[in-house]
Parts: sequence; structure tokens; C-alpha cells
Amino acid sequence: MRTVAVLGAGIAGLLAARVLAEHADEVVIVERDELAPADGTESPRRGVPQGAQMHALLEAGRRGIERWLPGFTDEIVAAGAVRANTGTDVYGYLDGRRKVLVGDLPMVSATRPFLEAHIRRRVLAYPGVRVLTANVRGLSFRGERVDGVRLAVGGSDVPDTLPTDLVVDATGRGTRIAAWLAEGGWPEPPLERITVDLGYATAIFRGSGAGSGPGTGSGSGTGPGSESGSDPSAVTDGATLAQSLSTRPDGRVRVATLGRIEGDRWIALTAGYADDKPTRTAEDFLTRCREDPAEPFGKLAANARLEGEVAVYRHPDNRRRDFHRLTRFPAGLVSVGDAVASFNPVYGQGMSSAAAHASCLADALESGRLPGEPAAHYFSAVRRVTDDAWQTSVLNDLRLPHVTAKRPPGFALATRLGDLVHRAAVTDPVVGLRFLHVLHMIAPPRTLMTPSTLLRAIRAPRN
Repeated sequence: MRTVAVLGAGIAGLLAARVLAEHADEVVIVERDELAPADGTESPRRGVPQGAQMHALLEAGRRGIERWLPGFTDEIVAAGAVRANTGTDVYGYLDGRRKVLVGDLPMVSATRPFLEAHIRRRVLAYPGVRVLTANVRGLSFRGERVDGVRLAVGGSDVPDTLPTDLVVDATGRGTRIAAWLAEGGWPEPPLERITVDLGYATAIFRGSGAGSGPGTGSGSGTGPGSESGSDPSAVTDGATLAQSLSTRPDGRVRVATLGRIEGDRWIALTAGYADDKPTRTAEDFLTRCREDPAEPFGKLAANARLEGEVAVYRHPDNRRRDFHRLTRFPAGLVSVGDAVASFNPVYGQGMSSAAAHASCLADALESGRLPGEPAAHYFSAVRRVTDDAWQTSVLNDLRLPHVTAKRPPGFALATRLGDLVHRAAVTDPVVGLRFLHVLHMIAPPRTLMTPSTLLRAIRAPRN
């Protein structure tokens, strides 16, 4: 291919661009935001409204990034990200009970802007890959294919139309691809939405100096080994990363996560649904941490000080676009990342799905089907990724009493068996490891429903 366009410079778009660098003379990443370098001053940008929130890089995502950017994990750890291990310092809690530590999966903890900036720096180092700052107005069509991207002219270097051999839509959950296709006389992809009414809040902490009050300390604590966030045993009861899922006495479900990040700091998130969504006040955030039954969150509120403001985000619904169901689709066009499916973010599946989509794109390109044919083969592969992530996310969301979406056949039985396995993952190391592999998207959800797993779950100790 001569020129390909990737619409959006988020993680899904960047990984797609990395794949395309091996198949095209020129890869143009069209992004409306001005992009900052990876120099330690990264901050959330307008085009990523959830960028200030805590993000989880699951093992499937880490492996996927390593495939296309070898040495990435070591690189970002050297730059300040924090490496944890599921067998030693990644704590999971169910209603305050700590799960048995299992496995040896490495987990990297860092802010979203930090991760994105380092991926972008590596991708832009490939020959022929560049960023064009512009707004997308739509697609141009010729016959049965997309042959370009229509741009809003904002400067002398921005053409009215960018001719392309392939367009990758990586514009996120708010993509306008349905409208773009309709403008060209093509059918819109079926869209499924499940309202979950989730709200979550994220705050940054730094370890408090001696004598500071709970949650409001004044110590700087920036050096390694100092009385600061660099010592998990002093701040979070030994956890470098922690996640808590709990059901309150009134039936409300809450999720909380925390992790040590670059800059000798800590990041924490608390989430709730419907009328239990967190607010942007520090008082509410700290109260939720203290009320969480998992000990590290109360420890964080007591032993560290909150820095800056609390950032809130609302996730109204999960959505997926089933491109594989279309009988007509133009050649020269694919979608990746949240433009395909956007899941409940508390499960951390977004970046790992983006990495999987990049691999699906690579397979389709290497097969010779793209860009000359409609991307049916690609979207069939993406469907398998979406189905597994959707099952993990949506089947859990359908348990929430305020979610009104139709329950699938067998839902009640699946829920009871899921509860059985989840409780067993607290105490049984074999079940716990299988649960962890599903959580990290390196094993499909069906592995938790095998006879051997269910038998161990039945026999697992309950204390």
C-alpha cells in the first residue's frame, strides 16, 4: 500500500499504525489534539476524556504491546512505571476477603497519558509514520471502496481530502462511522447498547511525611526508601496493586482499585452505579476509601495525602458494533478499539482488546485480503475478541438490579455458577489462577465453566 490513514492517536490507533508500518509506504495518523512528547510532563488530553482515570494494563494487553514494541515493559519501568507481580504484591479482594496470591504475571502500573505517550514515541520512530493534526469530516468513496478521508481544512498542511489505500477508524466509542457509511450509501453496522449507569472517580496520592494527618499529609516523600509511596508496606499494607469488589448491606455494588505509579505516587479509583456514583469532592473520595472493606484502601487514605483534584467520569452504557453482521461493506475500511466495542471500564479490557485488534489486523494484511476486499475476515476475528470480553463484562453487569436489559437464556444458572467460582477463587489456588487468566484475557471465560473447575469450586474451603 502507498498511503494508509489511522483516525485517532489513542492506544488502539497507535498499535494499528505500528502494524501498518510494515505494509505501507506512509502511515498518516489523523488526530485532532496536539500531542505532547513522552518527556515526563504527560497529561490527559481532550480527545481521551477518561484519560485522567486509573487504567489497568492486563497481561493480554502487555503481551500484545510487547509483540509489536519489543522491550516496551522494561522501557517504561526504567522511565518510572511500576512493575508488580500477581504472586506477590497484586491483591484482589471479594467483600473484604483477600484472594490467595497466585501466578507470576507481571503487571505494569502507570497513568494512561504516560503509557500512551511512550507507545506513541516508539510508533512514530518507524519510517513513514507521521501525525497530521486535523478534524475528520467523513470518508470519500469510489465504487465499492473507501479511497480517502475528508478533512476539515485548518492549515496549509491539511488537504481537503487525504487519498488512501486503507482507512482505520480508531476514533473511540463516539465514532461517527455509521453516519460516514450512510453518507456513502452503505448500511450502518448494528449497534447494541446496554445501559449500566456507571460513575467512577480517580485521585492521585503521595506518601505522607511524619506527623501528617490522615489523607491530608504535608510531607514531600519523593525519594526511594523515604517515608513515601515508594514503600507499599507502609502505605497500602503491602499491595503495589489492589482491586476490591464489594456489595454493601443495602445491595449496592462498589469497585475500588489502586496502584503505585510513576513519580513515586499512587493512583486510586472508586466506582459505583446509579444513585451511588462518586462525586468529585475529596471528602467523598476519602470516605469511600475508608469504607471499603479491603484494607489497602483505608490504609491509603490514612497514610498518604491526596494531590490535586478528584477526576470523575461517567460511563452510561456498554456498546458494540457488529460489523460481522453486515452483508455489504466497502473495501479499504476497518475499525479498531472502542470504535468496535466499549466495555464496562472497571474490568480494564479496553487496552487489551486494542492490542488484540492490532493482531487481527496484522493477520488480515498478511493473508492478502486487505485492502482490496471488504474486511469480513478481519471483523470475524475481531468478533471472537469482542464476544469473550463482552461475556465477562456484560454478564456481570446484568446482575445489577438497576440494569434493565434482557437477560439471555440460562442467565440465572450462569450467575450462580459464576458466584461459586468467584468465591472459590478466594481460597483455592487452582481456581484462583484460572480466574486470574480469564480476568487478564489470556484464557476465554468458558474455562471457568469446565467440570474440573466447577468441581474444585464446590470443594473449595469457604473460610
